[in-house]
Amino acid sequence: MEMPKPNPELLAIKPTLVKKLQGVLPLDAVIHEEAETRAYECDALTAYRCPPLAAVLPRNTEEVAAVLKICHDMGVPVVPRGAGTSLAGGSLPTADSVILGVARMNEVLETDYDNRFIRVQTGRTNLSVSGAVEEEDFFYAPDPSSQLACAISGNIAMNSGGAHCLKYGVTTNNLLGVTMVQMDGTVVEIGGAHLDAGGLDLLGVICGSEGQLGVVTEATLRILRKPEGARPVLMGFDSNEVAGECVSDIMKAGVLPVAIEFMDRPCIRATEAFAGAGYPDCEALLIVEVEGSDAEITEQLDKILAIARSHNPVELRESTSADESARIWLGRKSAFGAMGQINDYMCLDGTIPVNQLPYVLRRIGEMSAEYGLGVGNVFHAGDGNMHPLILFNANKPGDLEKCEAFGADILNLCVEVGGCLTGEHGVGIEKRDLMVNQFTPEDMEAQMAVKDVFDPKWLLNPAKVFPLATSETRRIAAE
Repeated sequence: MEMPKPNPELLAIKPTLVKKLQGVLPLDAVIHEEAETRAYECDALTAYRCPPLAAVLPRNTEEVAAVLKICHDMGVPVVPRGAGTSLAGGSLPTADSVILGVARMNEVLETDYDNRFIRVQTGRTNLSVSGAVEEEDFFYAPDPSSQLACAISGNIAMNSGGAHCLKYGVTTNNLLGVTMVQMDGTVVEIGGAHLDAGGLDLLGVICGSEGQLGVVTEATLRILRKPEGARPVLMGFDSNEVAGECVSDIMKAGVLPVAIEFMDRPCIRATEAFAGAGYPDCEALLIVEVEGSDAEITEQLDKILAIARSHNPVELRESTSADESARIWLGRKSAFGAMGQINDYMCLDGTIPVNQLPYVLRRIGEMSAEYGLGVGNVFHAGDGNMHPLILFNANKPGDLEKCEAFGADILNLCVEVGGCLTGEHGVGIEKRDLMVNQFTPEDMEAQMAVKDVFDPKWLLNPAKVFPLATSETRRIAAE
């Protein structure tokens, strides 16, 4: 993935830049020594690395505004960074940019149980939002697999989902308002502690904008009452295609589980070795969870199990205890880490219509044989959000390039069957040059015109989302 060459004029003004940043931040919040900036050279897409010019760790909205104003006035690009868990290179810096990390901004600012919202600084981790309200039997619904580490800022940037997004929706369905700092240091409030804001849907524009429009420093999030109960069932099948057909039939039956998760044999074996969750030896498994009262759970599971039996499963296992439920989910939540122990991999997230699951899974298997690279599938099957993990050897010349080509073919396949390039990981650098396969030139122009309004100098999160040649032309024209 090509990145723009650094601007030598910006490299030359580093001492002046650092001095100005130290004037508005504590000394330990400005990281500029080369050895220290290497901690920020990549995110979870570790195949690509580039140390930034500097990194800053502000503590509040005011400090973010001060940093952005300095960088704006000096023409220095800024890359917003949450917890660095992006799998699409969303926070990969350029050599002449400043990383703006929100990790120190992790406070709960307001909690209102009557009106069901919580307001937090966006450096707070996803899981800790639920942790802040669980004693009152509330929770925050979006639950990415990285929820223990990922920050709300990144969730907003990429419109993250998670296993339970089938019922509760993704970040945009649970985001009520934001405080955002624009590149020139202007602070704006969008939305708030109410269902819908008047006027243009600017909140819908901000959520999923990948740090292209501003730095979100505070977020008002919807919190929900915990359900009366929940119960998962584990289903094993003798092929990926049959498991995909089962998912399609469940959705067609009008039953709405809270989650339908898919894993294939490579992922099953890796997670068993890693977590010992007690999964069956099969080609593919589904975790289907429903929730509600005991009567609701029983009624839903009766329908789901009848559908599963029509596909001749090799195993059906209904949870009978909280401990068993936790073990069923343990493997799924451990899948990405488990696969990382056995191979380098690239994780994609194309999204497809659910009825296309059997065909797409079959084609991925065929392409895997054609490229000579293994692939593990683990994903949110209920909404067609796929996460194929392409296995490769980072130390073998040519393997990364082969992996990239395989990944591009999978993502283009998703678009061909009526889906899209990304469901929750974002475009970042990984998919930017594929955008032309999903969007027309007029579509792309409309998206870039929005960025022109919010970030006229094109200084925020450079070289992301839009094809590199296009974005560089736009940036140079704006100088």
